[in-house]
Amino acid sequence: MQSDTSTATQIASNIDVNVVGSLTTQLENYLESFIRSLPNIAAAIVVLVVTWLLAKGIKKLIEKAMSSAGVRKALIGLSRTVVGVAVWVLGILIAMAVLFPSVKPGSVLAALGVGGIAIGFAFKDIFENFMAGAMIMLRKPMRIGDFIHCEGVEGKIEEIMIRDTYVRQTDGQLVLVPNAMLFKNPVFVRTDEELRRFEIIAGVSYDADVDEAREIIRKAVEKLDIVVDNKPVDVFATEFNSSSIDFRVRWWSNSKPRHFHESRDLVIASIKRALDDAKIEIPYPYRTLTFAEPLKLSKESD
Repeated sequence: MQSDTSTATQIASNIDVNVVGSLTTQLENYLESFIRSLPNIAAAIVVLVVTWLLAKGIKKLIEKAMSSAGVRKALIGLSRTVVGVAVWVLGILIAMAVLFPSVKPGSVLAALGVGGIAIGFAFKDIFENFMAGAMIMLRKPMRIGDFIHCEGVEGKIEEIMIRDTYVRQTDGQLVLVPNAMLFKNPVFVRTDEELRRFEIIAGVSYDADVDEAREIIRKAVEKLDIVVDNKPVDVFATEFNSSSIDFRVRWWSNSKPRHFHESRDLVIASIKRALDDAKIEIPYPYRTLTFAEPLKLSKESD
């Protein structure tokens, strides 16, 4: 019995010695490999530092050149980001080739390609908005400060970012609009030009002289300071309405939304005063009621 116990103790002792020896050997191998790799690690660090300096310098040069050319700030920021990412990707590939000589750059590029496809599917909406943002920045009519209308969103562009465009509505609310929405759908740029044409419908009674009414309306609009002098004021008879002859009145004023409301208010008030002074009626809608049987009228006694 004592012999069996002694044998088991000896076997356990041998196992412990073997394990410790194996671990020691592995640690020595790792340390030796690390020491041999120190020059490669130092070279890789140098490559990364050079990459950082190169990316910083190139981005400054791009910003200076594009600013001198009058390129919008959002596009400058996008260009700096894209160039910086490209330089860093190249630098990391070179550093990996220096650090791991057995790894071929072609294999790394293939792995990045497969990974890029997977990431592209996973973040499809993000990349779509990113590319749409880049295209929007290249559009000259789309400028910060413009008033736009797109798919029910109307307001002033405050900032064009990589993924979203910040639109401040006239009621003060800020709307973050995905760039893909602005790129895929029609966008009405209200302030692309300094001037914009507005119009209203003005009706006069059938008793009025059409030529006289047209001239009165035109003069009432032309005398307003808010209406542009060098653009014609158009007054066209458009249709025989149920209770009136309708005129389409068109004039030019400043394109900003505030001026639209101000000029519309002043034009309507001026036309109303001019027609009242000329004793020309602006009729209410008339309705004719027809009954199947004659109505019996009775006079009430006092």
